[in-house]
Amino acid sequence: MSTPTGIFLFDTQSHSTQELQISDNNELRLYCCGPTVYRDAHVGNLRTFLLADLILRLAKMKGHRVRLIQNITDVGHMGSDFQGADEEDKVLAEAQRVKVDPLDIARRYETKFHADVAAIGITPANLYPRASDSIELMHNLISELIDNDSAYVGTDGNVYFDAQSFPSYGAISGNRLDSLKPGNKFEFTEDAGKKFHADWALWKLAKDRTTMIWDSPWGAGFPGWHIECSAMSLHHLNGHIDVHLGGIDLRFPHHENERAQSNAIAGSEVTDIWLHGEHLLFEGRKMSKSARNVLLVSDLIRDGYDPLAARLCFMENKYRSQMDLTWSAIEAADSTLKRWRRKYQEWRKDELVADKVLAQGLIDDIISILSNDLDTPKAIIKLREIERDEAITGQTRADVFEVLDQFFALNISPELEVRTLEVDEQVLLDERILARANKDFARSDSLRDQLLLKNIRVIDTSGGQTWESID
Repeated sequence: MSTPTGIFLFDTQSHSTQELQISDNNELRLYCCGPTVYRDAHVGNLRTFLLADLILRLAKMKGHRVRLIQNITDVGHMGSDFQGADEEDKVLAEAQRVKVDPLDIARRYETKFHADVAAIGITPANLYPRASDSIELMHNLISELIDNDSAYVGTDGNVYFDAQSFPSYGAISGNRLDSLKPGNKFEFTEDAGKKFHADWALWKLAKDRTTMIWDSPWGAGFPGWHIECSAMSLHHLNGHIDVHLGGIDLRFPHHENERAQSNAIAGSEVTDIWLHGEHLLFEGRKMSKSARNVLLVSDLIRDGYDPLAARLCFMENKYRSQMDLTWSAIEAADSTLKRWRRKYQEWRKDELVADKVLAQGLIDDIISILSNDLDTPKAIIKLREIERDEAITGQTRADVFEVLDQFFALNISPELEVRTLEVDEQVLLDERILARANKDFARSDSLRDQLLLKNIRVIDTSGGQTWESID
């Protein structure tokens, strides 16, 4: 028995808009592919992560419970998606470059990731499982795949998924096995141990690698990239995903391979909706280190912009459309935020009482717009119309903006907050959520004490962690 949500999203696999269903009639189950923690997450990455937040906030406004899992890739993500014999793990490569322990690199950028998503108003996930902490889950899944003839130990000792054992491979991306030949744009390596060139590694033997390796039934080694998401999503979401999110670049091969692995275990479709956010350009070019145009949250703060200006920019564009972010757009969004906050204060001083019926009607209209495939650009246009409509009393407009800010999360009514957190305080709170989720209670207590020194008292409730200022 499933529960309809009234939220319609574009499913990449079916190429159609589908109503989001709560499959277990209990809570909406979301899985969002998280960061590979070997460098800072740039704003293009954050645009993708915002997608999960928008669905979560909209579902909660419509009265639904939500469980969001977002993985942390700190091992197994190769320099190329196809993990050939000579490729390096991204975290390990960065550690070798700067001569620091790889897990120190991973933890440093994981902490920065949590600070960055907090800065643009992204709600923390219920759990951030790490690949390095989930090796046993991967071992169990790989063993099951071998037992049901979906995977095999190659002649080189590595374990591979048998792509030909999964007839519907390509349903997400349209890339069929018979067209995936070596030398194509998406090239598969010709590892000698494979049965078929399009098979991919689930477990790779360590060989000359001396760090970030684990014992396994097939020998000391490390996991492939794709197996981690199958293992963690199936485990932490009880075998089914209502919406699986990620950037369009993950559609192939990552999500295609993940779907094959997960469905081979379940014997049915594990994911109801595959949702993908489009690429982000910056000043007309793809962001890259070589182009020296990578934009970080810290760059926005350095230049005096509210990081929520980036959030507003993202929402002014359809998530399924390629977006070109510019400095002028950021400046305009920053000005809009300042104006809305100032007007909110002015509206609250209006002596005419709010028209509650009108306010609810305007709110419902915008919720309906958002429920149609997250049409945030149209919803923001509607907000601007309400802002300009002098026929609507100030208190009514203030009510509309205040309620809808539960979704837009632009801090329009900051005076209602007990306190505005500093970035380092938000990081500590996010780290404590993570520590408790991982049952690291010693770490949780230490973080609580650190927050107390900053005059923030943490309160644990049945609904999760809250806090209050004790200034």
